[in-house]
Amino acid sequence: MNIKKEQIAVMNYNYIRYPLQYFIDSLVKMDIQNIELWAASPHFYVEDIKLIDIKNFKRRLRDANLKLVCFTPEQCVYPINIAAKEDAIRERSLKYFFKSMEIAAELGSPILLVTPGWGYFSETKKEAWLRSLESLRKLGEMASDLGINLALEPLSPTSSNIINDVKDLKKMLVEINSPNVKGMIDTVQMAIIGDSLDYCINELGKDLIHMHFVDGNPWGHLAWGDGTLPLTEYLDILFKHEYKGYISLEITDRKYYIEPEKAIQKSVSKILSYIES
Repeated sequence: MNIKKEQIAVMNYNYIRYPLQYFIDSLVKMDIQNIELWAASPHFYVEDIKLIDIKNFKRRLRDANLKLVCFTPEQCVYPINIAAKEDAIRERSLKYFFKSMEIAAELGSPILLVTPGWGYFSETKKEAWLRSLESLRKLGEMASDLGINLALEPLSPTSSNIINDVKDLKKMLVEINSPNVKGMIDTVQMAIIGDSLDYCINELGKDLIHMHFVDGNPWGHLAWGDGTLPLTEYLDILFKHEYKGYISLEITDRKYYIEPEKAIQKSVSKILSYIES
């Protein structure tokens, strides 16, 4: 098995009811090295962050010997939509991502996660698609200037009507035509839409740079063992394709807010019990 513990990353989403330092200390205690930072309130909201906050966070990561592997600004809850029909919302959203990329680059994150936004259900998909495409091209240009990559994530049909499956993701990547805009897979979003992991990896090839690796029914970003997704089958497929990126635990269900560490420990144990067997 070529998937290693060093490829496991953890997002702070389910630690939202605890301070950011609690999350950092929790990873150190569990001997996990990699962070995907959900940049949101109260931990690290992009619009509130100042230079001193960035410097302090870098120091905290360094002191804890942790590596930031992906910077994920909140973009599904806040009024951020790069495909918005309203010019003011779209421009605000682009500025938000420009600042996010500058912060990510300063923190040394190689990847920033971006989603396609959404259009009104009363308009055609093409209209929203073209607005998203224009925005992503602009973001790709800045990512190139900063030397980072954007990982474009498909969303469920309830979150976006632009990119829901790997077919549309691949089409968008071709149209953006930027070496700094790549694709990613979320196992829950993938299962909801009915794509297989093998198919997604085959379609994306070298454009696959990141994964959200969580259980589901298929909905719900759950700890491994709390849903019905096939963990061992997924790990076998990653092994077959010699996947070298990170598998990030984006556990978001509110039931994990009270004891977030237990959800991480359970997931890591499930993964390690297979890859180390």
